[in-house]
Amino acid sequence: MNNIKRMVKKSGTSFFWSMRLLPKAKRNAMYTIYAFFRHIDDIVDGDKDIGEKLELIAAWRQELDNIYDKKAPATEIGRRIYKNCMRFKLPKSEFIRLIDSITMDLPNPVQAPSLNQLDRYCRGVAGVPGSLSLRIFGVEDETLIEKLSSTLGNALQLTNILRDVKEDAQADRLYIPREYLDKAGIEATDPLTVVVNKNLAVAREELAKTAAKNYDEAYELIKKLDKKAARPVLMIANIYKHYFDIMQNRGWEIISPKPFVSKWKKLTIALQAFFS
Repeated sequence: MNNIKRMVKKSGTSFFWSMRLLPKAKRNAMYTIYAFFRHIDDIVDGDKDIGEKLELIAAWRQELDNIYDKKAPATEIGRRIYKNCMRFKLPKSEFIRLIDSITMDLPNPVQAPSLNQLDRYCRGVAGVPGSLSLRIFGVEDETLIEKLSSTLGNALQLTNILRDVKEDAQADRLYIPREYLDKAGIEATDPLTVVVNKNLAVAREELAKTAAKNYDEAYELIKKLDKKAARPVLMIANIYKHYFDIMQNRGWEIISPKPFVSKWKKLTIALQAFFS
């Protein structure tokens, strides 16, 4: 378990601070599902050829079958999922949804998806962690879990997209939806062409409006959680909202450098949420 903890801490993820203050069993479960998410993401982003990537993803689908059929998992992370996570009754469908969403970048990187495609992508890559986390935190209301994981997941992932637009373009990816590019008068879909277009700020501002609406809805839903469950959710929401506010305040025409939040600032934000 220490290896997984070190991996989470070393990654610099903002989620680390919301995990760190949890009771041990919940903390270990959170570390484990983060390690799973990170591992799948590394497969998709890695240097292996497409055939090998697809084989590894297929193997992970089989590993999830093993875990939920109560067969011996074949991987260390799979064994940790079985040991640390199954007590929280995490649905298999959410793990599958995450794999389906992350692998939208296979075999070709996502470029200018439709709003519907982007919503499906965000629900998978960011909403799934939220859905599983809420269950680990003790939330049982399925309607609340779905609404909050969707709205907050969208807000967090759109913040990532707005923050990483240049970095994504260098990896031949463009997550800004086609509808917002059209509204900005940008016909190109080539990522490196789009990021130097003078009207990119218009498209980013439209995406920011969507993110802001999701943040507002998510904060209202967080009020419906009990205090213990709300604390870690509020920590991660506030840290990402801080990134968003930095970009909003400096203007959407600025894509570089990426906004920076020190680990001490993240800790301060996390503690403020914990004691609020």
